[in-house]
Amino acid sequence: MKALLQRVSSAKVTVSSEIIGEIPAGWLVLLGVAKTDTEADIPKLVDKILGLRLFSDADGRFNLSIQDTKGAFLVVSQFTLFADCSRGRRPGFSDAAPPDEARRLYEKFVESLRTSGLTVETGSFGADMKVSLVNDGPVTVMLDTRELAK
Repeated sequence: MKALLQRVSSAKVTVSSEIIGEIPAGWLVLLGVAKTDTEADIPKLVDKILGLRLFSDADGRFNLSIQDTKGAFLVVSQFTLFADCSRGRRPGFSDAAPPDEARRLYEKFVESLRTSGLTVETGSFGADMKVSLVNDGPVTVMLDTRELAK
């Protein structure tokens, strides 16, 4: 799994001009699921996201986690995180999980995040979504479960 985290002061996702998910300060999580991913990848990714100290303390230093700040999550499915752009001009997506499996693992990831007690909003899996955000910092981090396993 790949998770592109963007620290936001606000974010929302709309489908057909209707807001379906909206958060104040926290993480916008763009989540991609690979065809080799399993449920075993979810706990380590969630643990890493919950514990990352990338929110500023009173001195402006990265000393706080999202749990410390009581921030929120907006999780949006993003299969294009697995785009292979190594050849030609049209990316390949053969490393991305098939839609049914990706949806299942995406939903398990969201369920796992919700056990933190923090607010978790979502996009609509597979829909044509418009994501709006105010990136705070900007702070953007990429996590990959294959790298977390090392």
